[in-house]
Amino acid sequence: MYKLTACLFFCLLLVQTTGTELEKQLKRYNINWTSQSKNSSESMPLGGGDIGCNVWVENGDILFYISRSGAFDENNQLLKLGRGRLRLEPNIFTDSESVFSQELKLHDGYIQIIGQNGKEKVTINLWVDVFKPHINVSLTSTSEVKLTAFYENWRTADRQLPMQERSACFSYSAYEGDVVTYRDSIRYHKDAVLWYHRNRSDKLLIDFCINQQGLTAVKDQLTNPQKNLTFGGLMLGKGMIHAGTGSGKYVDTPFTYWSLTSEKPAKKHQVKFALHTDQTNTIKQWEKDLLSSNLSFSSSAEWAKTKTWWHNYWERSYIFINAEKNDPTDPAWQAGRNYQLFRYQLGCNAYGAYPTKFNGGLFTVDPFFVKQYNLPNHGTPDYRTWGGGSHTAQNQRLVYWPMLKSGDFDMMHSQFKFYSRSLKNTELRTKVYWGHEGCSFTEHPETFGLPAAGTWGFESGPRKRSDDLEHGTLTNKWVRLHYTNQLEFAFMILKYYEYSGKTIREYLPFIKSSLNFFFEHYKYRQIQRTGKPFDENDKLVIYPSTACETFKDIKNPTDISAALIAVIQAMQTLPDELLAAEEKDYWQNQLKYVPDMTYTNHKGKKIIVAAQKLPERINSDIPEMYPVFPYGFYGVGLPGLTVAVNTWNSGLLDDRKNFISWHQDAIFCARMGLTEEAKKVSILKMQDSGRRFPSFWGPGHDYVPDHNWGGSGMIGLQEMLLQAVDDKIYLLPAWPKDWDVEFRLHAPNKAIIDCKASNGEITQLKLSPQKRLKDIVQPNNQSE
Repeated sequence: MYKLTACLFFCLLLVQTTGTELEKQLKRYNINWTSQSKNSSESMPLGGGDIGCNVWVENGDILFYISRSGAFDENNQLLKLGRGRLRLEPNIFTDSESVFSQELKLHDGYIQIIGQNGKEKVTINLWVDVFKPHINVSLTSTSEVKLTAFYENWRTADRQLPMQERSACFSYSAYEGDVVTYRDSIRYHKDAVLWYHRNRSDKLLIDFCINQQGLTAVKDQLTNPQKNLTFGGLMLGKGMIHAGTGSGKYVDTPFTYWSLTSEKPAKKHQVKFALHTDQTNTIKQWEKDLLSSNLSFSSSAEWAKTKTWWHNYWERSYIFINAEKNDPTDPAWQAGRNYQLFRYQLGCNAYGAYPTKFNGGLFTVDPFFVKQYNLPNHGTPDYRTWGGGSHTAQNQRLVYWPMLKSGDFDMMHSQFKFYSRSLKNTELRTKVYWGHEGCSFTEHPETFGLPAAGTWGFESGPRKRSDDLEHGTLTNKWVRLHYTNQLEFAFMILKYYEYSGKTIREYLPFIKSSLNFFFEHYKYRQIQRTGKPFDENDKLVIYPSTACETFKDIKNPTDISAALIAVIQAMQTLPDELLAAEEKDYWQNQLKYVPDMTYTNHKGKKIIVAAQKLPERINSDIPEMYPVFPYGFYGVGLPGLTVAVNTWNSGLLDDRKNFISWHQDAIFCARMGLTEEAKKVSILKMQDSGRRFPSFWGPGHDYVPDHNWGGSGMIGLQEMLLQAVDDKIYLLPAWPKDWDVEFRLHAPNKAIIDCKASNGEITQLKLSPQKRLKDIVQPNNQSE
């Protein structure tokens, strides 16, 4: 299917998209609404650094929810920091004769709202500073107007959290005791509104989990990210004074507001929301730190610096499909546009203290508009399913894998640090329960590394923990014995090094500890059963175990064997200054103990199976395909590809194939060179969401906007365009001929590929460094 041709060097025009051309293309993807929104579900994302806002205009008011990475309360629920509202007097946005526009300007990373009636015009720009936690609003008007800014908060009193809403703090889902969302503190401070939420020291989830999970003996050794955590901010306006408090209701959530208003009408106004999050010994120290930070109103130079960040962000990667046709009704064009829109959403939490959540990121809104999992359409804007502080690993991974080929290496540390930060806690729990080394990150770890309380099981209720269940083992049948994804994140970190060349020294303890757990734990299990650490073939016996969430209590899952082999092999490529030669030798020797991946014959063809003697499945994951993605044992340019294709086409997986949410069908098909299937699934996955903002997909299995839906869609398109195998770079390995494309993607060893293709032929190509041109393998007569 592929060959390296001499014309690659002589006949292809070596070019790259200029900044001006890139800006022109991104402008085609700007979202511009010419009518106001009906409600918060018709909002537009805005963000930067680690802040996300949902912005919309409703009944003449400009509104925006405020979210920030790391705003976890006592229950480890990811709380919004409130809602902003802006109102003009006179209000051009309530004038039925006015022309309205709300536009997300992708290239510069901000939202512009315009109201115009004849010569009268009001322009409002909203932008988030990438380099400091400030939300900035500037207004210019052709005539003098008065501006009132409101800070709105629905947490002014303690609130008992109903059972139906407890998925928002996943640990307490189905918990029969009291769960309370505690009130915030809000007051005027001089000519500003100051608010914060400070976690109560006697109501922390980590303490609940420590007691529940029998870890009190090591409590003082555990890292505690909840203690003294305080988050909030300050709303201030230039030339604005107190305008009083009041109350209201949005959807079905009561709120209280504090307002500031212009001392006098003017043609220019500025409002700032300055945010602050920290663990301080006292609230006085937190307030002092907030108030002593730079609270001056933004300058054009500061805004220019943030715009430059966004320009550089877009420069490092893009995928434009059928761009010249510029037809928003074309599903392929939509896929390219929505790839860029979703990447914008990821960029809004580039530098968060915690990873972008798969189940809504920073952009959730009132649950009334989601209608999922029998939630009775109530609940505050803080609600989301699957929790805020619990980070479901199999979903989170799909948010971060695409950042390798998009070159967003600086953004991956939020996810990596999630594991390195709580490594000590998971190693301690392993030692307490089983007496051996290694970290044991379960499938739903909280921010402090311990399993979500609901997966452990309670003393009573529908998730009652059985008295005869081994201490350390989870009650929840879907994630019981599920430690696999710590290996996948270890593999991701090693691939990060392969792509970026940047040091991973701080993450090596996590990688080694992840491996250690599997070798030590399953030797421990086998000694319990037989008195010997290995089976008769001198192999590890990974039992009882699980293949993803799908097959339970099984022996030697294929996805775990693939993960162990892939991680150890990747470690061998590290330089000696990162991993000493003797350590490499040790891990290389450990490979001989890893059980083989499992195969069988089906209708005369060899296929991969998830494990030996599979029980009835309980979920829809496809662990049989994990040797294809993420672990790369089968794929374009690799031996034995027909085994993977046979597996996919066997019919045994058909009732698990899907495109919504975390389903990875497009990725699998692209890796195997199945162009038409990859195309079909990518269209289904990356087409417009059906909501006003095109890349607010969901709820699917998760929530809205579904970030692992977008992430898996990104990976699928990337794999259709580029696959790296050993030292070779395969271009267009699963790309349909009828989709024209222009892209810039990254490959291992710091390679950057700029490419244009039309009708299945590469028409323009540039590779940096140029010496890697010899490694390019281009399509030749690729089948439809």
